[in-house]
Amino acid sequence: MYLDYWQLTGRPFEPCGDRTSFYSCEAQEAALLKLRYAAENRRGAALLAGPAGVGKTMLVELFRAGLADSLRPVVHLVFPQMSSRDLLVYLAEQLGAPPADPPRHTIEESVRRLEFLLGQNAKQGRHAVLVIDEAHLLEDCGALETLRLLLNFEHAGRPTLTLLLVGQMGLVSAVGRLPSLEERVAVKTLVRTFTAEETAGYVRHRLKAAGASREIFTPDALEALHYLGHGTPRQINRLGDLALLVGFADRLPRLAAQQIEAVSEELVAIEEYGSSEKICNTTTEEDAAN
Repeated sequence: MYLDYWQLTGRPFEPCGDRTSFYSCEAQEAALLKLRYAAENRRGAALLAGPAGVGKTMLVELFRAGLADSLRPVVHLVFPQMSSRDLLVYLAEQLGAPPADPPRHTIEESVRRLEFLLGQNAKQGRHAVLVIDEAHLLEDCGALETLRLLLNFEHAGRPTLTLLLVGQMGLVSAVGRLPSLEERVAVKTLVRTFTAEETAGYVRHRLKAAGASREIFTPDALEALHYLGHGTPRQINRLGDLALLVGFADRLPRLAAQQIEAVSEELVAIEEYGSSEKICNTTTEEDAAN
């Protein structure tokens, strides 16, 4: 809607992107380097943690895109809240294990399929990579221990897969409460929020990748984006996208802190209204029940 007005070739603040829209700051590059080290050197496990919205998903996509052909197959699980039985069945199917024999879908049967597949894969010179997103949720369903047991599958004394656990900061303490898994984690890397300078660099990089040939956000707008977005790419994207829409509607030549603040206030008001409505509905239901 606003692309022609701002003379852009694409939307700069889309939540997902490719290598051209990836902002290469020190923390992100360091995280990618460590993850690649773990996979390429066929380590048992690695951990990537950070607050919600800091770009862990994009880092995982870039990590996967850069893997060598020998690091196959690759499975990326984004909904890990399963029982151990269901998790093993899912992994066996996604990794391409041979068809199951009766009785199907038991833990024993899935383990046999996985052991056979990973062993054959290793004999062919390949190494599987298993990425578990939202892994901080695994502790409650007991699946962390199940995944740890998969690291017991070895060929020539080395693990047949690399397990990459990705999640919010609670993942670090969850793994720490399972020493048998923590000692298998060769690499731990944390993704932090942006500094003010990185936020400005991120916004300019995203705009340039989208075809911008001039400055659209004033310096004070960049400061407001950092402060109100808490240095988190997801929140910065949301504020920046809506600010571009407002600027287009008001026919503004550039965006200043005023527009960022207005957009932020509107979002906060809507969220507070939604919360109050939820409380009112809950109270009404309780009163009716009484």
